[in-house]
Amino acid sequence: MPTEEKLYSDIPPTKLRNKEEKFKPAKTNRFWLTVASLFFFNMLQNRFYAFRYSGDENYTERDNKYPTILFSPHCNWWDGIVLYNITHRICHKEIRLMVEELNRFPLLRRGGAYSVNKKSAQSAMKALQYSVDLLGDLRNVLCIFPQGIIRPPHFRPFKFQTGLTYIAQNAVKKYGKVNLIPLSIDYCFLRDNRPEVIVDFGRRIELTDKNIDRKDYTKFLEAKLTETCDEQFKKISQGEIDNYKILFKQHLKWYRRIEQRLKRIDLPDVSGV
Repeated sequence: MPTEEKLYSDIPPTKLRNKEEKFKPAKTNRFWLTVASLFFFNMLQNRFYAFRYSGDENYTERDNKYPTILFSPHCNWWDGIVLYNITHRICHKEIRLMVEELNRFPLLRRGGAYSVNKKSAQSAMKALQYSVDLLGDLRNVLCIFPQGIIRPPHFRPFKFQTGLTYIAQNAVKKYGKVNLIPLSIDYCFLRDNRPEVIVDFGRRIELTDKNIDRKDYTKFLEAKLTETCDEQFKKISQGEIDNYKILFKQHLKWYRRIEQRLKRIDLPDVSGV
């Protein structure tokens, strides 16, 4: 009988493997960004019926003279693909995203990924310092999964590592201000036989105080992401999706079109009553 894969672990994969890996920065160019943009968008279109998003004014109305960080939960393999499309097709920026074990997926560097090795605090610090430096290029948006590991969908309570606050605090010291925007990403079935991607941009946080207490501010950011995710859950559970913008929506399959036509047919009353 095959051994079932352990879905979730409290230990990051680089610690589990206990293998030293050199830090690798992002290495993008126009050609590879075009390839990645088409490839990752096509992946979503092949698997999902629609991509809906709301609250993007929290991004578009930011002070764009300062860097921006998007942060969200991490529950499955699709999260990175979704964030790539958010940054490229909604924010119109290049993504910068930490990826553990980047040596297994080296081509992701061409799309904007860079490595983080959590085997030791010293190794992880290289990625954090690099994150602060790349925020100086306003063509980028930094995306972070602050929990540090994959958790189940709708996992509560959120428990962040302090990396996000470290980056934000040092960005303020270096650039004067940073925009932080929580993101809620959900994958659910609505009325189609294929799932949909639902994205909510939470209320923008503008950090200007470089003297924050790191632990207290981490708890504050945990609460803001919880608020964003809870608001999204409430909207989805009440079917309040009419105000969502649509990045893409598929044509109905042939059998769904037949179903829609059948619903419009008034059948004769043959009951004899």
